Amino acid sequence: MAAALMLQGTGSDVGKSLLVAGLARALVRRGLGVLPFKPQNMSNNAAVTVDGGEIGRAQALQARACRAPPRIAMNPVLLKPEAEAGAQLVVEGRVAGRVTAAEYQAMKGSLLPRVLAAFATLGAAADIVLVEGAGSAAEVNLRDGDIANMGFAAAARVPVVLVGDIDRGGVIAALVGTHALLAADERALLRGHIVNKFRGDVRLFDNGLAVIERRTGLSCLGVVPWFAPARDLPDEDGMALAHRQPRAPRAGALRVVVPHLPRIANFDDLEPLRAEACVAVELVAPGRPLPDSDLVLLPGSKATRADLAALRAEGWDIDILAHARKGGAVLGICAGYQMLGRRIADPDGIEGAPGESAGLGLLAVETVLTRAKTLCAATGTERPSGAAVAGYEMHVGRTGGPDTARPLLRLGDRDDGAMSRDGRIAGCHLHGLFAADGFRRAFLKRLGGGGDPALAWDDRIETTLDALADHLEAALDVPRLVALARAR
Repeated sequence: MAAALMLQGTGSDVGKSLLVAGLARALVRRGLGVLPFKPQNMSNNAAVTVDGGEIGRAQALQARACRAPPRIAMNPVLLKPEAEAGAQLVVEGRVAGRVTAAEYQAMKGSLLPRVLAAFATLGAAADIVLVEGAGSAAEVNLRDGDIANMGFAAAARVPVVLVGDIDRGGVIAALVGTHALLAADERALLRGHIVNKFRGDVRLFDNGLAVIERRTGLSCLGVVPWFAPARDLPDEDGMALAHRQPRAPRAGALRVVVPHLPRIANFDDLEPLRAEACVAVELVAPGRPLPDSDLVLLPGSKATRADLAALRAEGWDIDILAHARKGGAVLGICAGYQMLGRRIADPDGIEGAPGESAGLGLLAVETVLTRAKTLCAATGTERPSGAAVAGYEMHVGRTGGPDTARPLLRLGDRDDGAMSRDGRIAGCHLHGLFAADGFRRAFLKRLGGGGDPALAWDDRIETTLDALADHLEAALDVPRLVALARAR
């Protein structure tokens, strides 16, 4: 069997994804072949793989940390929450249907053979597979048929390290309580624990570590200090958005406002803009009007019509139309682009109840949602500037109409998107376009600003992954973690 180690958390957002990414980069730099794996993920932040499917965005980042292309096998089961109770189920990179929570609970055990097959595929191609659990290992109410945490670890015979988040408080109780709630055979899989996101003098927690070891018998494999540069890496899911602190912008910065839609998706589109010192990106929470800005950016969504209805319920449609009447710029990406049109029809109930919705009417286009889902990487140019763009498409439906005669992008041998006659209102389906430095600078210049010529987005991601690896090398007992993986 290939060496493998699984990081399971005492809760969601304890930092498992970043720990796997940083540890992966550290091991790759030691000359090991490493691949990431997450049996089951729940996120609307997804990425397109080289083999034509979709996986959680965190696994794509982890693959990058491994210097490997993202593959379907890295995340064989993905749940994408939708407008109504339940989620879209993606299995082996392809949509398998829609399920309620109860339906998924009843069926998830049947997916274990496919999860184990994906894990075996990765194991055959790597020296070590780093596995990430989902949510909390102590969700014993969901243990029957579990494929995300201990159910997978037991079936695949993978040793487990528990991760606790000290920044949120109660890490001793979280680690000891998680250990107490596990069954005896599950505790036998535990090899130690990691305390993550520590601020201050680590020596002051020595007594806490002693309590945890006395109560659980588990030794500490490292106390990881807070890693501030993590803000430069894409977040895994919408939970992190609520805690994301905006950067302090420079005087005179361009102001970009983004309505925080209930099912916002692929919001890492915003990260390159956040990194610009002369741009202030504000994610506007429900209950607040959209403030004056230079640009309103409508992001992707997992449930286009439902989020359009939510946007109207907040009165944000009135704010956007007023912004446009005053000459303000509006950009829609993917679902946001579709919302800018005149109509969105979902005759087959692809994203919710069948029906249609009036769009914002800022672009003369209409969208019909279809069962076929577009999943592809794409490269090309932006029409107004000629600047290169690259990213991926991940959407259902066809969008067409008079304004598509003025496409925003040229992707290969086809056009994508639309613009108003004056170019102030525009949209496209391409996620990731702001990662292209030349395009981002040209776009910001048209808004009256200017991008930082020293900001190279892809280089920043690589630099941050290397810094994260250095950070973990100093905090974790990496040789022992490797030994634990090899002793599987």
